Amino acid sequence: MSLDPTGYDALSFDCYGTLIDWEAGIAAVIGPWARRHRPEMSDEGVLVAYSENEAAVLRETPGILYPDALREAFRRTGEALGLPVTDIEADTLGDSVPDWPAFDDSAEALAILKDHYALVILPNVHRAGFAASNERLGVEFDEILTAQDIGSYKPNPANFEALERRAAERGWSGRLLHVAQSLFHDHVPAQQFGLPGVWINRRHDRPGWGATPDPQASVDIAAEYPSLMDFARDVERALGREN
Repeated sequence: MSLDPTGYDALSFDCYGTLIDWEAGIAAVIGPWARRHRPEMSDEGVLVAYSENEAAVLRETPGILYPDALREAFRRTGEALGLPVTDIEADTLGDSVPDWPAFDDSAEALAILKDHYALVILPNVHRAGFAASNERLGVEFDEILTAQDIGSYKPNPANFEALERRAAERGWSGRLLHVAQSLFHDHVPAQQFGLPGVWINRRHDRPGWGATPDPQASVDIAAEYPSLMDFARDVERALGREN
């Protein structure tokens, strides 16, 4: 571990891609749709096609509720691929957030980390969507800052400005560590605010960026792990409190 875990009082988390498997959730809808039209198309291929469209929707319409963003991103993906997307299909993706699975290690790892730190969640989603996802995570976050609360979506700097303000209010300035999978949505903008990061590289065994756009920037990461549990266990060992 290249960072000292005793140097932090709080951890801020991305949710979708880090704690909740958003690629599996999105692919469960748009993968079968794509193969109805093009049987040779893989989940990975359609996720790559989808990624830039969702990022564009969130950038262009920062106040949009996430279910509507999912619908619009799906429609744009269809247009880009030359494939039709019905209103029912768009609604299926828009309503799917509560069905997206948590990663197998998320709940247990969060419970371990909760013993040592205050936990903050900074999800790119609406309040109701995160509330549904949090039922799968089983932990009480000390602070919840949704995209709906802030009025924009990561990587918009406003989201990290809101995180910084809340950290200052809680006395965590300079002692907050950001934990996330996405370099594009999280680590690149967090670095602009001097916020150190732990990269949970959920795609460590797969090439490419999947549903996340290429960050197109270098990032100085404090530590990298293939799973959240690997990070949690390292924290336990470093603090001398491993079970």
